[in-house]
Amino acid sequence: MSESRTLEEAVDFADNPEPRCPCILLLDVSGSMDGAPINALNDGLRIFRDELNKDDLAKKRVEVAIVTFESEVKVVQDFVTADQFQPPTLEVGGATYMGAGIDKALDILQARKASYKANAINYYRPWIFMITDGSPSDNEVVNRAAQRIRDEEARKKVAFFAVGVEGVNMTRLSQIVVRPPMKLTGLNFQEMFQWLSASMSGVSHSQLDEQVPLQKPGWGSV
Repeated sequence: MSESRTLEEAVDFADNPEPRCPCILLLDVSGSMDGAPINALNDGLRIFRDELNKDDLAKKRVEVAIVTFESEVKVVQDFVTADQFQPPTLEVGGATYMGAGIDKALDILQARKASYKANAINYYRPWIFMITDGSPSDNEVVNRAAQRIRDEEARKKVAFFAVGVEGVNMTRLSQIVVRPPMKLTGLNFQEMFQWLSASMSGVSHSQLDEQVPLQKPGWGSV
C-alpha cells in the first residue's frame, strides 16, 4: 500500500473512529447479465446507498466495497463509509471468473482488516454478498476459493452470502458457499438491497460480538 493511501486512511479513521461494518458486494457482470438484470442491479445499488444513509449511525459505521467479475476482476469501489459511497454504473463483460472474484474479495478484506488493526479501529464480522446468474468459468480456481470461504467461515472471520439470479446453477452455487444460497425472485433487486441495508444497519447498532438476528428475506427462496 502506498504511503499516501496509508496517510489518507489514518486521517479518515481519525475523523471517524467509529467501529466498522465492512460489506463487500461481489457482483457478476458477465455477458448474461446484459439488459434488464444489469439495469435492475444498478438501480439496486442506488437504493442500497439511499437506505443506509437514512441511518445516522450506519452511514458512519458501514463500509462498502464493490468487486466485479466477468473475464476480468475489478475493484470498482474500494472501502468507503456509506455516507461517502457513490454507486457506480456497472456494465457487462464476458465470462464468469467467479473464483478469481472470490479471491479478490477475500484479499481486499484481509488488507482492510490490517488497516483497522494499524489504526486501532474495531470492526464487526465482515460480510461478503455475492450476486451471480451463472456457473463459474474458472472451476479449478473456484474450488480453491470455496475452500477459503469454508476456512474463513469456520473461524468466524467472514459471513459469506450468495444470491442466484434467474439462469444460475443453484446446485453448483451451493457447492461453493457454506450458507445455503438464496434464489432471487425475478429481478427483485430493490427489496433485496433494502433487506441488506436493514441487516447492515442492525449490525451497526449491535455490540461487537453480538449475534444479530436477521429478518427472513422476502425477496427470494432457498
